[in-house]
Amino acid sequence: MSEAIAKQAHLASTTLKTLSDKERSLALYKIKEGLEAAKDEILAANRKDMELAEANHLSSSLIKRLDLSKNGKYDSMCEGVLDVSNLEDPLNKITLQTELDDGLTLTRLTCPVGVLLIIFESRPEVIANITALAIKSGNAAILKGGKESLNTFQAMANVINSTLDTETKVPKNAIQLVSTRGEVGDLLNQDRYIDLVIPRGSNELVRNIKENTKIPVLGHADGICSIYVDKDADLEKAKRILVDSKTNYPAGCNAVESVLVHQQLVDNGSCHEILAAFKDAGVTLHLSQELYKEDKDTVLATETDFSKEFLSLDVAVKTVQSVEEAISHINSHSSKHTDCIVTENKTVADKFLAGIDSAGVYWNCSTRFADGFRYGFGTEVGISTNKIHARGPVGLEGLVCYYYQLRGNGHVAADYKGAGGTQVFKHKRLI
Repeated sequence: MSEAIAKQAHLASTTLKTLSDKERSLALYKIKEGLEAAKDEILAANRKDMELAEANHLSSSLIKRLDLSKNGKYDSMCEGVLDVSNLEDPLNKITLQTELDDGLTLTRLTCPVGVLLIIFESRPEVIANITALAIKSGNAAILKGGKESLNTFQAMANVINSTLDTETKVPKNAIQLVSTRGEVGDLLNQDRYIDLVIPRGSNELVRNIKENTKIPVLGHADGICSIYVDKDADLEKAKRILVDSKTNYPAGCNAVESVLVHQQLVDNGSCHEILAAFKDAGVTLHLSQELYKEDKDTVLATETDFSKEFLSLDVAVKTVQSVEEAISHINSHSSKHTDCIVTENKTVADKFLAGIDSAGVYWNCSTRFADGFRYGFGTEVGISTNKIHARGPVGLEGLVCYYYQLRGNGHVAADYKGAGGTQVFKHKRLI
């Protein structure tokens, strides 16, 4: 069964990539209309999932991610589909063109990756996000949601499948939604047909997938984001950035989890104000020994707290003696997601920006900006901490690769040096 699903997706991808940008964008507009029309039905299904999640005592962070009803999340999801449709066509862009010889031209163009397998937990809006990005970028997609979002998943899948089948030119099986766990293991073995796996969920989920497939995996296991407050930081600016990074959405992978404070800020009392700002915002402080002894109304941090994704109103704090020590600590403990420095010293900031080995490195701004929508990508397929193909928030650009076209007029290699002939290549760069 799984092989048939993967094979169908592969065949659909060969047709999907030939559709015009207008046809692909119109399909997204129709999906947005369908989701808006079915809002009450889908939110009712979402409430069932929420009730089951609470009855099963799932974590508060997972329940927050599951809920589609609050803070305009559903409407934002629908608008996100339209935003993607309005983005520039990512396909068939010429990124290189060289005249190898008279009448023999080499061109490099962008093209879809092919077939995406997306496995996600709790976040039902991923269905709409990925469907939009996949269709716009000409990729076929197989989506598998977690059991905690099954009712929402099925309701949204029905709307999307019906819309694509009856109102668009997107080929059948270009977007497939599967709901049984048994299919996942088999799909991870379909490296002949599936080109990229994108897991979105817990550390355990991502690691399990990476260990059980030959297919390339794009994703991140943890969002352990750190902020270093330098001795030359503007204190008011630092407090705003720190509180926003922690409290704006604590369950997000771009929320700050550890804070490093320069020792001079402890000595001059500024660190106390930073800790007070966190406390006023309801944050539980996990302090290293040197800070804890001065403030017992907190939690004594363990070493593992500085390599931990709390996903809650908790943050680990310790002191460092220099920017070099901060860089070393972060590179040793972070998940290479997003890290930040707060300072008014440009020289120190530049050293930090160049020294941190993460997908996003910020200066004087909240880590919560690490997001595809905020970057102007429309929406994102996920955050990648990989160092090949795509890194950071992955939008349309991360879902295309490239291929080479060579156009000639009876040219043969045997005429040229290196293959038996005497003719020399011109290699004239055109683009």
